[in-house]
Amino acid sequence: MYADLHPTPAHPLDEAVLRAVDRVLAALRRGEPVAIEGADGSAALVLSVESLAADTLARLRALAGGGDAVLAVSRRRAQALSLTAEGEGAVVLTLPQGFTADDALMLADPEQRPGVPLPAGLSGAMAEPGTREAAAVDLAKLARLLPAAVLVPVRGMRGGAAAWAARNDVLMARALDVADYRVHVVRTLRQVADARVPLDGAENTRIVAFRPADGGPEHLAIIIGDPDPSAPVLARLHSECFTGDLLGSLRCDCGEQLRGAITEIAALGSGVLLYLAQEGRGIGLVNKLRAYRIQDRGFDTVDANEMLGFEADERVYLPAAEMLRQLGFRSVRLMTNNPEKLRQLARCGIEVVERVPHIFAANGHNEAYLRTKAERSGHMF
Repeated sequence: MYADLHPTPAHPLDEAVLRAVDRVLAALRRGEPVAIEGADGSAALVLSVESLAADTLARLRALAGGGDAVLAVSRRRAQALSLTAEGEGAVVLTLPQGFTADDALMLADPEQRPGVPLPAGLSGAMAEPGTREAAAVDLAKLARLLPAAVLVPVRGMRGGAAAWAARNDVLMARALDVADYRVHVVRTLRQVADARVPLDGAENTRIVAFRPADGGPEHLAIIIGDPDPSAPVLARLHSECFTGDLLGSLRCDCGEQLRGAITEIAALGSGVLLYLAQEGRGIGLVNKLRAYRIQDRGFDTVDANEMLGFEADERVYLPAAEMLRQLGFRSVRLMTNNPEKLRQLARCGIEVVERVPHIFAANGHNEAYLRTKAERSGHMF
């Protein structure tokens, strides 16, 4: 689970490595095959399951030298398929006769053919973190795609993986660099803009934008009043929610939490709201909409995320801790009902001196959602 990432990466920061992983992510989102180099110098071609078709799978195998394709899925997706998946990392699925594009899509996407029996002879084996297969699933998650990818080992490489990738015009990243990517990106967050933005009910407000070196999405600090850095600051960590914050969706309580936090901070004089680019508990807007469709079949929000192959909550709060440090805040009075936020900030070196409850009544559409947060995620209502 991403929330378990340790704030110290295994390898030192290298901005060239960040660029390499970022380029691979962009290519994967475009539907292009990419290469991942393992710790032993071997390589595999990787394609997102969302870009898979019969002709693309055949081209992938031909480019890799004719090897057999395997499907890497997250541990959660393997469990949803009733396959044993103990440990961390990814699960590598194989079929005796090899995968077709239809096989891979059916196994990776719970909306393709729900209820269809698994293919005969399907087997799964754990791939530990740092392997090519685990890196492929991580890349799919980072790209906000379904957390599954097809891999074909590259045969007959001459001159090593990098030389092969260059000859074949394929972008490549190392598996260990993918594993460290999220933590390294946080370390590169920098303030890039700062402006006064009067808000309704909080006119003395400014917004500070933070951007990582890979050019990824910005996180925002909404600073209300003039909080004193030498005292614990009243703070709210708010993950973006397009449907709730902007459209006023009644499926969640996010919009009420956002506007309520601004109102309360302003009433108490000063504080900071961090608006974090972690849509859908970190799975992205498209996957959140997929999860909504699964919920409409009678599943709760935790089950829906896990059926898609994600953890119940994929968010990390390393960016929030880094933003607070750069703003000069070392301790907070945290407005939250989520115990995970308390734990993660503390692990990242931010002292939480008080939890300030932040509760809003159900609206007739989100009772089950709020009940699930309390009963399955431990939220303190």
